[in-house]
Amino acid sequence: MLYRNPIIPGYSPDPSICRVGEDFYLVNSTFEFFPGVPIYHSKNLVNWELIQYCLSRPSQLYLEGCRNSGGIYAPTIRYYNGIFYMITTNVTDKGNFVVHTDCIDGEWSEPAWIDQGGIDPSLFWDDDGICYYCSTGVLNGTRGIVAFEINPITGEILSKKHLISEGCGGQCAEGPHIFKRNGWYYLILAEGGTEYGHRETIQRAKEIYGPYQPAPNNPILTHMEYKKSEIQATGHADFVEDQNGNTWAVFLGIRKFGHPLLHNLGRETFLAPVTWDLDGWPMIGKNGRVELTMDGPLPYKAELVDHSRWFDFKVAPLSKEWFYTRNPIKEHYQLDTKNQELILIGTKVTIQEEKASPTILNLRQPDFDTISTARIRVEKCTARRCGISAYYNNNYHYDLYLGIENGTYYVGFYKHIHDFGMEIERIPIAATGILQLQIRTNREGYWFFYKTEEETEFTRIGFGHIAGLCTEGTMSMTFTGTLLSLFCEDGVGVFDKGFDRKVAVCDIN
Repeated sequence: MLYRNPIIPGYSPDPSICRVGEDFYLVNSTFEFFPGVPIYHSKNLVNWELIQYCLSRPSQLYLEGCRNSGGIYAPTIRYYNGIFYMITTNVTDKGNFVVHTDCIDGEWSEPAWIDQGGIDPSLFWDDDGICYYCSTGVLNGTRGIVAFEINPITGEILSKKHLISEGCGGQCAEGPHIFKRNGWYYLILAEGGTEYGHRETIQRAKEIYGPYQPAPNNPILTHMEYKKSEIQATGHADFVEDQNGNTWAVFLGIRKFGHPLLHNLGRETFLAPVTWDLDGWPMIGKNGRVELTMDGPLPYKAELVDHSRWFDFKVAPLSKEWFYTRNPIKEHYQLDTKNQELILIGTKVTIQEEKASPTILNLRQPDFDTISTARIRVEKCTARRCGISAYYNNNYHYDLYLGIENGTYYVGFYKHIHDFGMEIERIPIAATGILQLQIRTNREGYWFFYKTEEETEFTRIGFGHIAGLCTEGTMSMTFTGTLLSLFCEDGVGVFDKGFDRKVAVCDIN
C-alpha cells in the first residue's frame, strides 16, 4: 500500500514507537517547548492523531532559563504489563528520568530521576521480566552506550553498569534501543551526528551485555551518499513489529530545499518497512534509502492527509497542537468562547529575549507551501505589539503585527536574524475593526500581507528569505524548526474567531 512521508511533518524529531494490540503510539522530542513529549496514536502507522502530552505539568517539566534547543531530548516510549513508560532527558534540569501511566491519554506520573549521565535513554524488558536501561554515557573514561538493570517505576539502579558498545565507527553513537529477536539481542544506534552524516547502525549479541558484533551491511539507513534526494540526515530510528509480524522503522529526517543543504521545517518523522536477510540482519527501506512516497504492507490502508486546519476560538480548551515557548504563565492565555476570542496578555518580555518565556502560542509549519491567517480585533488591543510570526527561536523570526505607539495604531513588519533586529515597515491604520494578518510560505521565503476592514484585497508589506529561518544558519547548534505563532508583548492582544492554516496537499498516486 502506498503512503506519503513524512508521517508527522514539521518539527517532530527523535521518534520512538510502541504497539499495544492494534494501536500504535509515537512520541517526539520537544526541547525548550511546553508541554513536553507529544503522544500520537495511529491504527495504520501513517495517519496520526495527537492525543496527549507526557509532560503537561510544571512539576514534570522545568524549562526556566532553558537555552535554545535545551530541555527535553530524545524520549523512548514503551509498554509492559499494562503500564506505559516514557523515559527521556531534561538537559536543563536534573538529566535522565522516567514517567509512567496506565492510561495513555491521561495524567502521567511525576519524574523518577535516574543517577546516570548521558542522553537518549531507553528501556527493554527481557523474557524474565527484568527491565534494562541503556543510554549514552562514560564508564571508566570510555564513552559509549551504558546499560544496567533498573526499576522503571522508581528509577533505582539495580545492577552494576556495563559499557556495551562504542558504536560502529561513526561519531556520536547515540539513540540506543535494545530489542530481542530469535534469541539475539539487537542494539540499534544513531551515528554520524544528527546532520548530513547521520546514519543508523545495528549490532547484536547472545548476551544482554555483549559482546556486540556489528552487521556486515551497516549502515542500515543513511542518505549520506544520496544527496539528490530531498530527504536528508536520516537516522535515530526505533523499530516496531505490527500485528501481522511485519517490522517497521520510524526515524527522523529533513526535507532540504534548493541547491545548498539547508532546511527550515525541522527534523521530521518518517516511516519505512524493515526487511530481514537470511542471516537475521535488518535493512530499512530499499538498501537503506527511503522516499517521499513509499510502498509497504501497512496494517490498514492509509488515508491522504491534509494538514490544513482551522483552529477556532469558540470551544475550550485550545487544540493540543498549540504549545508554548518554555514554561508559560497560563493566566496570560485566555479563551472567551462566547465572543470567540483568544486573549493574550503580554509582558515586558519580548519574543527576542534570550532564555525567556514570552507570551507566544506556536504551531508547527508542516510543509513548504502554507498560508496562515490571523484576525485581530483592533479596538480591544492595548499591546505594544501583537500579531503573527514565522518563528524559529528568539534569534530568528519574522514578525507581522498590530503596533500601538503614542496613540497611533499601525501595521508593522520586523525581522530578527542572529543578534540584529529591525522594524522594516510601519503603516498607520484606523483604531477600530478587524485587522487580518497573513503569512504565505514556499521554498523561497516568507511573504507578509495585511488587510483592514476597509480593504477588499490583502496588501503585501514584507518578505523574508527562507534561509534566515534555517537550522544550518543558526549561531549555535539547534534542533528545532520553523513555527507559525501568535504573540503579544506589553499589553493585551485580542484575536478574533480563529487561526487559519492552509497547506498544499500532495497526491500520493
